[in-house]
Amino acid sequence: MKIQGSIALVTGANGGIGRALVEELLARGAAKIYVGVRNLAAAQFSEDPRLVPVVLDVTKPEEVVQAARVAADVTLLINNAGLAGFKGALSATDLSVARQEMEVNYFGPLALVQAFRNAPAFKEGGAVVNVLSFLSLVTIPAAGTYSASKAAALALTRTLAAELTSRGVQVLGAMPVQTETALGQAFPEPRLKPSEVASGILDALEAGKSEVFPGGASEGAAQAFAADPAGLQARFAGFVHTI
Repeated sequence: MKIQGSIALVTGANGGIGRALVEELLARGAAKIYVGVRNLAAAQFSEDPRLVPVVLDVTKPEEVVQAARVAADVTLLINNAGLAGFKGALSATDLSVARQEMEVNYFGPLALVQAFRNAPAFKEGGAVVNVLSFLSLVTIPAAGTYSASKAAALALTRTLAAELTSRGVQVLGAMPVQTETALGQAFPEPRLKPSEVASGILDALEAGKSEVFPGGASEGAAQAFAADPAGLQARFAGFVHTI
């Protein structure tokens, strides 16, 4: 897909990777960008006339439906909003965090793609990007329920790709490793810069790819996983909460 002239919607655009994606889309000549944020008053963006703020909490059906009405002309849907509670299966005392992670990381993108199914993004030449995580593939038990939600989102992404092949719609799943964001602060250094992740995602989109590990560290992790998935998972299994 060509970014220049595209009309995009980015969820979770108020910071981190989302904000970097908005900036990179502007730099690459996007015609319009709907900036999805939960709180417009707290969002701070440039005065670029191509930016259109949209109130959007992906867990609120009424806001998803309204966003689909306002942004009915999108050719590129980027599901970026994410949440991590950093709980394990047994270290959590209830299901509240796991449910919230699934609502944001899995049901959120699912709700968006269903709401936008008739938008240009879902017709020939359109595209959908789901920002996932390298933890879609391997599990850190200290963030076990987050990993589960991202694994579900990866399965959703691959299902969408299969369903939309006949329409000529590109579906891209992005799986970065730890990144310098509010969410990423809980992960060890070194961390990727959000701009590096955003650039890698859009490079892959324009190259017509279906999955990408944006940034050098992500590519290295992907190579290690391809060479020895069980061994890499065994290494990650050491990061656990005390039960």
